[in-house]
Amino acid sequence: MHALDILGDPVRRRILELLAEGERSAGEIGEVVQREFGISQPAVSQHLRVLRESGFATARPDGTRRLYALDPEPLSAAAAWFDPFRRFWQPHLDALGTELARGRRQRRQAQAANEPPDTTSVDSQDSTNSVDSQDSTNITDEKPTTEPQED
Repeated sequence: MHALDILGDPVRRRILELLAEGERSAGEIGEVVQREFGISQPAVSQHLRVLRESGFATARPDGTRRLYALDPEPLSAAAAWFDPFRRFWQPHLDALGTELARGRRQRRQAQAANEPPDTTSVDSQDSTNSVDSQDSTNITDEKPTTEPQED
C-alpha cells in the first residue's frame, strides 16, 4: 500500500497525530478514536495493524499492553513524494509569509507611533526646557525689538 493510501484515511491520520504527541497504549488510542469517529475497538485495532505493517507505527509489549509509537521514516518518504509538486504552492506560501511579515512590521510601527514619548529621557527634557525658556515672540516668528516702539 502506498504511503498516501495510508495517510488518506482520516482515522489513521488521527492515530498518527496522537502518536506524534508520544508513545500511547492501544487502549488510549482506542478510547480517543472510538469517541471521535464512533467506530468499534476491532476497527481501531485494524487501523493500528495497517499502520504497523506499513511501517508508520511501531508496537512493543509492556506487560499486557501494547505501546505504539510513531516511526517518522515513512512520513519522510511521503513528504518526498510531494517534492515535484511543491513548485505549485511554494511561491504562494512564500508570498503569504511576506505579507504576514509586512503586516507585523506595520503593526509594530503603528504601535511605536502611538506610544507617548518617554518624559524621563534627558533629550526630551532639554527640548521642553529650551522651548519654555525662549521668548514667546520667537515662537510666533515675530522679531523681538529692543527699541521703544512709536505709538
